[in-house]
Amino acid sequence: MNKVLSLFIFVLISTQTFAQASASATVESRATIIDPIKIDKTVDLDFGNVISAYNPGTVILTPDGSRVAYGVQISSSFPGTVNPAQAVVTHGNNNYAITLPESFVLFNSENPDQQLIIDNFTVAPEEGVIMDIIKIGARLNLEANQSAGFYTNSSGFNVTVSYN
Repeated sequence: MNKVLSLFIFVLISTQTFAQASASATVESRATIIDPIKIDKTVDLDFGNVISAYNPGTVILTPDGSRVAYGVQISSSFPGTVNPAQAVVTHGNNNYAITLPESFVLFNSENPDQQLIIDNFTVAPEEGVIMDIIKIGARLNLEANQSAGFYTNSSGFNVTVSYN
């Protein structure tokens, strides 16, 4: 009888030890799908008419559309088309970053050896909830005695937006 009782106690203790060796919990899973970020250009960057000079100069076009010239002239009576670039960023109320190039080259349509450099890009967002309108200005750099003509670059420059 002692053997049976000892065996029963041993089995009871062993079972309790195994029962306490593991535990489990139920874990729920979730995922939230957000819309991809999107950018649509609505207006191209246009510095308008600039009068060349004997010295190098610059024209700064701000995101609000105002121009300031240094070393060259701009005519208020014959400004040409002046626009900061504009794009609509759809971001679903998520934070994002804007990446612009360091510089961009414009070529004279009649003489591609004649170039203008655009740099110092600036951005001003008009913030919304799901989408923003961003306006982009920059600095146009002219050399002394810059050749007259229409300067452009049909490949354009990239404006990249990405979620933070």
